[in-house]
Amino acid sequence: MRVLVVNAGSTSLKLRFLDANDVLLADNELPAGRGGFDQDAVARFLANLDRVEAVGHRVVHGGPRLSTAVLLDAPSERYLRSLVDLAPLHQPPALDGIDLARRLLPGVRAVACFDTAFHAGLPPAAATYAIPEEWRDRYTLRRYGFHGLSHAYASRRAAELLGRPGEHLRIVTCHLGAGASLAAVLDGKSVDTTMGFTPLEGLVMATRPGDVDPGLLLWLERHGGLTEPELSDALEHRAGLKALAGTDDMRGILARASIVGDRSRLAFDVYVHRLRAKAAAMAAAMNGLDCLVFTAGVGENANEVRAAAAAGLGFMGVAVDPELNVSARGDADISASDAAVRTLVIRAREDLEIARQVREVLA
Repeated sequence: MRVLVVNAGSTSLKLRFLDANDVLLADNELPAGRGGFDQDAVARFLANLDRVEAVGHRVVHGGPRLSTAVLLDAPSERYLRSLVDLAPLHQPPALDGIDLARRLLPGVRAVACFDTAFHAGLPPAAATYAIPEEWRDRYTLRRYGFHGLSHAYASRRAAELLGRPGEHLRIVTCHLGAGASLAAVLDGKSVDTTMGFTPLEGLVMATRPGDVDPGLLLWLERHGGLTEPELSDALEHRAGLKALAGTDDMRGILARASIVGDRSRLAFDVYVHRLRAKAAAMAAAMNGLDCLVFTAGVGENANEVRAAAAAGLGFMGVAVDPELNVSARGDADISASDAAVRTLVIRAREDLEIARQVREVLA
């Protein structure tokens, strides 16, 4: 089955067309943001594709009801629209992508694949917030987790590279992009993750702060006079690396981090401090660690981030070879020869995970 994968994120629209053997036949990446994406460019790309037999859409949030990929129809789409408030930065572009693909590819079956699905089976200890029970029950409040498609692929690919598919493996996958999260993957299943009810929790990200004391936000609302829309806009678009360094581009931060007094140094240190702490927490959820995986834009390309993170995790047996780390391209093992824990760089291929799920749903 030939599958068109539509990955509409907060910063880009990725289109990939795979044949039945997952060979990439065509791909395109268009910029996206608050203004949406170029629909004419999408139409031109699709017009050149031969025999699109199914469409797979990356959708960030499946809510409490959708824990596996589903065939898109009117009821499922209505439900997905009801979840926009849970992922306001990501759900709208995914829904726009669904609408556009339906118009341009009428009659082609479409499947929604969810970033939350991989974490749907989190144990209660990892999924439950310590808030009043009536809140949890009335509003279905829990830790959902995100980037599940990336974590699922990266952990499965890591097992393949280690030659241990299906064996007992404790893997921490680090999806480090504009959005960032970690997952503790035990025997192929997510048992903990850093994002929570929304994609705001956890690591420092490009424009999101990660963990923030909720009392701080209440204080700003009460004493700073900030409104909910002002807080929401700041947390989604003006926090994280952008707030610390004045830019959300990790390449620019790394280029200036060695300059004494430049705020990029603080941004890098805060980013790595949170990354180390959360990676150790993920390992603790599995009672140890066999493999550490870096993936996505920063994870694949910023060897300085990988080196700094590994340096702080040496007590767990993590160590990278400096030369292998700097030269890593694509899927690579960058472990030091005597390291107890293997460290891998794995190219993000959410498209392969989405295509796999599409074929399962339509089989």
